[in-house]
Amino acid sequence: MQFIDSHTHLDFSDFDSDREDVIKRALKFGISDLIVSATTAKGWGKLANVVAKHQPHCHAAYGLHPMFMADYQSHQLEQLPLFLKKSHAVAVGEIGLDYSILNYHDEKAKNNQLDLFITQLEIAVSLDLPVIIHARKSLDIVLREVRRLPKLCGSVHCFSGSIQQAEQLIECGFYLGFGGPITYTRATKLRKLVEVLPLAALLLETDSPDQPDASHYKMRNEPAFIIKVAKTIAELRNISIQEVAQVTSYNAQQLFGLKSTK
Repeated sequence: MQFIDSHTHLDFSDFDSDREDVIKRALKFGISDLIVSATTAKGWGKLANVVAKHQPHCHAAYGLHPMFMADYQSHQLEQLPLFLKKSHAVAVGEIGLDYSILNYHDEKAKNNQLDLFITQLEIAVSLDLPVIIHARKSLDIVLREVRRLPKLCGSVHCFSGSIQQAEQLIECGFYLGFGGPITYTRATKLRKLVEVLPLAALLLETDSPDQPDASHYKMRNEPAFIIKVAKTIAELRNISIQEVAQVTSYNAQQLFGLKSTK
């Protein structure tokens, strides 16, 4: 079986002491490809080095994450298209909107996030790249902006919206990423989503080092643990894990332009 981790942060310092071993474990468990997603511009260089060292299994996405607006400087947005081109990125990410970290009435901060998000969406369209979107307390606004760019495609990672929002995103050509949170039995809403949504619209992800599955609670997450996510989806849908692996890997290959290993 082949699996693809569509969202990980292998460049984070959490992996500095044993990154080689982490990637070896991933390969041992059949994870053929890992999408390593950026958060801040100051980390782009390190991410590029990590990916270059672990080709052909690691692939980079570069972008400016909404939770790190304090680190954002306008010239970084100007540098982003150049970095995406020279680094052979497979996506623009991780980008998006996170209104959960803001005061409800802080319209200026919301607008700053929105302006940055819109510009990065436009950069993705201009370079014919998919986007990897982070969306918290903002899915309706994300949907509004996605609809304005019909040529845009991408994924919403760690999806936690409603079935209706999921269906609208799928209609727009987007995939939805699910990871460790679905393995917790109390996560009834998420588990229902992966049970009823089309498998052809789902991606597996770990978001490692964050969001470990139930069997690794409070531990550092890593790509090898994606097997538990796949097993949970298979159980909830009453299908084989082989089918989950095959379809979700195909989805990731289509979205990110990855070559099949078969």
